Amino acid sequence: MGKGIQAELKQSKPFPSLAEEAFVALQRTADQLAGRGADVLKPYGLSPTQYNALRILRGAGEAGLACSEIGERMINRDPDITRLIDRMERRGLVQRSREEKDRRVITTRITPAGLELLEKLDRPMHEFHLQLLGRLGERQLRSLLRLLEAAREHAV
Repeated sequence: MGKGIQAELKQSKPFPSLAEEAFVALQRTADQLAGRGADVLKPYGLSPTQYNALRILRGAGEAGLACSEIGERMINRDPDITRLIDRMERRGLVQRSREEKDRRVITTRITPAGLELLEKLDRPMHEFHLQLLGRLGERQLRSLLRLLEAAREHAV
């Protein structure tokens, strides 16, 4: 690359605003972290979306949740939660049942196999999170959480 082009590239302003630069940096970071997380989950045959749904169902306990409630709690909105649940049900990780009181309501619950799989993932995921973000330390992590929460408040 010629010196003129290099100088021009250094002088060009890639973002019209600091807000846009921060937004792109946040997206790039989220994408990189998500990709690394997917790599941790791959040997277990789970996608990040399936992992998220299983964690939500583990948190719901015996009561379980309707598909719409699972969808509301997901990190990434999946327009087809039903198909996601179908795949996990075929693997025996979740089960669905119609409610006796209102037959229109179908509740999804995590199965013992789903709980066992999450239990196997607890340690690798904990280590993954520590490896990627633990170096920031408590003060910086709390600051990051506050900043992210503030950004989300304006996104709704």
